[in-house]
Amino acid sequence: MGQAMLDGWLARGLKPKQVSIIDPQPAKSIKALTKRGVKLNAKPGPKAKADAGAIIVAVKPQMAPEAVPPLGLYVGKSTLVLSIMAGRTIKFIENALPPGAAVVRAMPNTPAAIGRGITVAVANGKVSARQRKLATDLLAATGKVEWVKDEALIDAVTALSGSGPAYVFLLAEAMTKAGIAAGLPAALAGRLARETVSGSGELLHRSDLDAAILRQNVTSPGGTTAAALEVLMGPAGFDDILTKAIAAATNRSRQLAG
Repeated sequence: MGQAMLDGWLARGLKPKQVSIIDPQPAKSIKALTKRGVKLNAKPGPKAKADAGAIIVAVKPQMAPEAVPPLGLYVGKSTLVLSIMAGRTIKFIENALPPGAAVVRAMPNTPAAIGRGITVAVANGKVSARQRKLATDLLAATGKVEWVKDEALIDAVTALSGSGPAYVFLLAEAMTKAGIAAGLPAALAGRLARETVSGSGELLHRSDLDAAILRQNVTSPGGTTAAALEVLMGPAGFDDILTKAIAAATNRSRQLAG
């Protein structure tokens, strides 16, 4: 996710020489960026000063206790600390860094890799209007950005949009299996499911209509779609299953956050 964001910033004109990456096990794609001027694992000198404009914390949450505190060396009065770590709270980040750090916690999702993500962010009380705009600009490189005031909502955000792509992929997977069960060749069923899910998503993206209206528009009374929806929308159907699934993911996010 961190590299997806960096790719977006570079594509928008960020100068590679302004970027410094800390990664103990960099991928080949990260190493390749050094040829463009990006600094990789540069060791701070004895007179290093806290002058970073923004620090992006894009590590796995279990690595946070080791990875975050050393970043304090680069945190100055005007530095924005933007975290996209799952589960790690603003309080955790504040405790790991020098007092008074301006922290934004954000939850992106995997479509960010193609510039079609959605990110929800929340800021602590130290974030200025200028830093909030900077965070918005940084996050917008990979898709749309929403802000919330209550950090507690991030757990539900994680469950809905953070984990949401997996639900969509599962839908395509289930549609493929159902098509095969109905007699279609496996390869054809897979292509039909993939293109139907991706095409419908693009239609929803481009349309100003609510999803419910789009669903109604494709459903003829007494037709084939209505027959299928009667099953999907019946007792213990799609709505109930997703409600339970997102509740389970929300609870798990809270557990991981401690």
